[in-house]
This record gives sequence, C-alpha cells and structure tokens, in this order.
Amino acid sequence: MNPYIGHDSQLYGMEEHRLVGGKGEGMRLYEVNNGKGIMLTVSPDRNGDITRLRYKGMNLSYFSPCGYVAPAYYDSIGSNWLNSFTAGFLTTCGLQAVGSPCEDEGEALPLHGSIANLPCEQAYWTEEKGELVIHTVTKDETIFGRKLRLSRKLRVSLQENSFIIEDTVANTGDRLEPFEILYHMNMGYPLLDEDSILTIPSVDVQPRDTHAAEDIANWMHMEKPAPGYQERCYYHKFAGKEGKASLYQPKSKVGLTISFDAGELDGFVEWKMMGVRDYVLGLECGNCYPDGRDVMRRTGMLKFLKPGEKKTYQVTVQVWEKPC
Repeated sequence: MNPYIGHDSQLYGMEEHRLVGGKGEGMRLYEVNNGKGIMLTVSPDRNGDITRLRYKGMNLSYFSPCGYVAPAYYDSIGSNWLNSFTAGFLTTCGLQAVGSPCEDEGEALPLHGSIANLPCEQAYWTEEKGELVIHTVTKDETIFGRKLRLSRKLRVSLQENSFIIEDTVANTGDRLEPFEILYHMNMGYPLLDEDSILTIPSVDVQPRDTHAAEDIANWMHMEKPAPGYQERCYYHKFAGKEGKASLYQPKSKVGLTISFDAGELDGFVEWKMMGVRDYVLGLECGNCYPDGRDVMRRTGMLKFLKPGEKKTYQVTVQVWEKPC
C-alpha cells in the first residue's frame, strides 16, 4: 500500500456514473484513469464501446452532434443508425452486418448492424497485474435467427499509455452463421486538424468509389473543415500480418497508433470526413469492408462461424509523445 494516499483514485482508477437528461438519460458510463495520462469513457449500455478518449486533458476522439443516445432510441431501418451514431473513439460495427444497408439471402440488413446499440448483458471491472480490465458481454441474439455473442476485455495499462481491445465472437446457435465486425475508431480535434500527419504503411490503397478516386493522391493529407464536404473512403492492404495506422499532431507533439493483425482483420478502412462539425478521421480495422454483406458474400470475403465456434480479435491502441 502507498502510505501517501488515502484512496487508489488519487493516482488511478475507475468510477461508474449515470447520465441525467437528454437522449442519454440513465446510461451507465465507466470513467477510466490510468494515472499516466490516458482517460477513457466506456459505455456498458452501448456494447462497452469507448465514447471518449483523452490524453493529459487533450481530446483525441470525435464526438458527433448526436451526443449520447440510449439504446431505446435505436432505429434499425436503413441508414437510421446515423441518428444514434455517437461515434466516440470506438463504435463497434456488426455483428450481422457492416456497411451499406442491403438484402442478403432474404434478410434485410441495416447500416453497420445493431451491436453498437445493444446494452451489455454483463459489465464489471477488475484490476489485474498492472491493468484495469473492463469485462463485458453483449448478446446479438434473436429467435428464429442469428445467435451471436460478443465477449470483450478492455485492458487499460497502468504502466504505459496504451490499451488493448480483445473481443471474442461466439456462435451460440445451431446453424452456420455469417458474421462481420469493424472497429470504427474515430479521431477528432484537436488531435485532428489540417496539420495532422497520417501514416499508414500499406502496400496498396484503393478508393471506395469514383468520388474518393478523384482525390486519391491526397489520401494521407488532412484539410480544414469545408462546407458540404462529401466523405471519402480508402481501403488499405498490408504486406504481412502487421497492420498499423498512426495520427500525429505536431503542434502538441502527441500521436496515436493503432495496431492489429492484418491477416485476421483483413479489411482496413480510412474514412476521411472533413466537413464542418462533421470533422473526423476514421481508422477502421475489420474482417470485411463496409460495402454490405451481400457484396462481401459475392467477393468471397464474408466470414462464417460454425455452431459453437468462436473467433478472437485484438486491437492495440498506444498514445505517445515526441520529445521537445
């Protein structure tokens, strides 16, 4: 025990809060402080996703105009998912679908699936060997349909400014089940502005559409907020299993790096959205691209789980500073 302190929270820790007022009324939030500079807000009422990320008081993530939206307001029709897209640092897309609304084998699928708008069935935290660990379980299960379960461990280091998202997706049903997952990680101001330096060591970059293709030479360059900006998406491929993307803000000398297994999460998306108030850079690793499950099936990229089968994914996030 540290003889200088009365409570561990003087140095680090986690507190649970509830929101009052607005569409977020009653939502639970975990406020996490690792004592080294990272502060996270995690929402167990929204799949245990990360709504805010700060470093030494500096905001790193994007928080959309929707604000906090409780699961009761979720609308699964078409693209109405956007009405409850808080964004935050992490919104998990899936599990039954990622990307554009579509129909696949007779099933109508909404934008980005429903998992991000489901409350966790279980949520608790522990302290383990130099880490604060948030444990959550979210059930994306229905009668006469998919039975998928997401078990998450969010490991926040107490030794350095990093954390690990470790997800296990299980098929708890009795049929072969398609599944998709995409880690929609969203960088925001002041980490993100026109001076920010984006580094993605990919070996191939493809535009999602003709609009993105028109400006592919500038995929790595950020811009000032522009009225009427239309989003541009770029798909990156890596040479081996090491997937990585970094954003660095030279004015504050603060950077953020995302690392993942590019063999397992084989669909990396750069979402460049330089609009007024809609100013965000998405660095998104997933096991698919956001073109709709029907397209992934046709291209052979769609993944499946057998009854009782599980699949585990891991994403590491590190915040760092360059010396002055």
